[in-house]
Amino acid sequence: MDAYPVVAEVSSFLGTPADELDASLGAEKRAALRTAVGELNAKAATGDPAAFYGQQLLLSRLYGLSMQLPEGPSAEGSLALQEVLRLLEQATMAAEDAMLEPGILDAAPAEPAAFLSWLKKSARAHRVYKHPYYREFIRDRATADDLRNYVIQESVVDGRFDDLLALMQVGTGGAAKLEIAGNFWDEMGNGEPAEVHTHLFNQIFRVFDISAEEMERSLTANALLSGNLAVLLCRYRHLYAEAVGFLGMTEWLAPDRFVQVVHAWERLGLPDVGIVYHKLHITIDSRHAAGWFHNVVVPAAESERMRRAIARGTLWRLNSSARYLDERMPDPAVH
Repeated sequence: MDAYPVVAEVSSFLGTPADELDASLGAEKRAALRTAVGELNAKAATGDPAAFYGQQLLLSRLYGLSMQLPEGPSAEGSLALQEVLRLLEQATMAAEDAMLEPGILDAAPAEPAAFLSWLKKSARAHRVYKHPYYREFIRDRATADDLRNYVIQESVVDGRFDDLLALMQVGTGGAAKLEIAGNFWDEMGNGEPAEVHTHLFNQIFRVFDISAEEMERSLTANALLSGNLAVLLCRYRHLYAEAVGFLGMTEWLAPDRFVQVVHAWERLGLPDVGIVYHKLHITIDSRHAAGWFHNVVVPAAESERMRRAIARGTLWRLNSSARYLDERMPDPAVH
């Protein structure tokens, strides 16, 4: 952030009431902020790691305005911050689209069942499928500290999956709404407070004594990106189909990954309370993925526009997850 002071500057605005903030920022200052954020985005697009981190950290903090209940005054609703937010979102989406294989979205078959098969085949052929980070490192080599770092990075999606589903189902109907709602109710522990999945996930933080401050400080740029993409796709109605692909693939990949996490947890003899979430999701996410594919993806795939968008969201998830897991792989000399 030292290299890109706009990150700290915009972050300092977040606790100022929106109307007060907008009144204090004149046209010249708002233009300067847009320019600085544009420069940050341009540097991130060249592969500058500090710019990419600053970009995703700032986007995550801005999303926090609408994803968390404030403890005091909040800049949520600020027009100036909305301009910054949109620039960050546009750059993030453009970067993901630039990483798509040319012509891949045109290759999807039109018939819904064939389209679903194509999605799964594409995932199985992707290098992220059964990634060695889970199948080799986490399962057999990870230490307790490695697992501690793992759950910090995973918190950006797993720690708020219920809220993502709540956002996503707005405006839907029929079988799709029922599927998303049923998925959400499972995340809510089917009405049992002690079994709410975010509560169970948070038990891991207690096992490792992880604070909220440490979590943000420890998140990598690619971990922040994973969380930001999920929020981005779920909060906007015009990106609903991309969210269908993104979250559906997230749930489909989770069971095999979590089997490896449970194996490592038990291998290390860590407290049972911390692994309940992962054990549950090995079976629940298998069921959720099947229901999601058949009740959400297949009906939507009747539309060419929806098919293309679902494929886009699916590939964003596969590609971003691969980059995230690649960086999680340790130096062979260290382990």
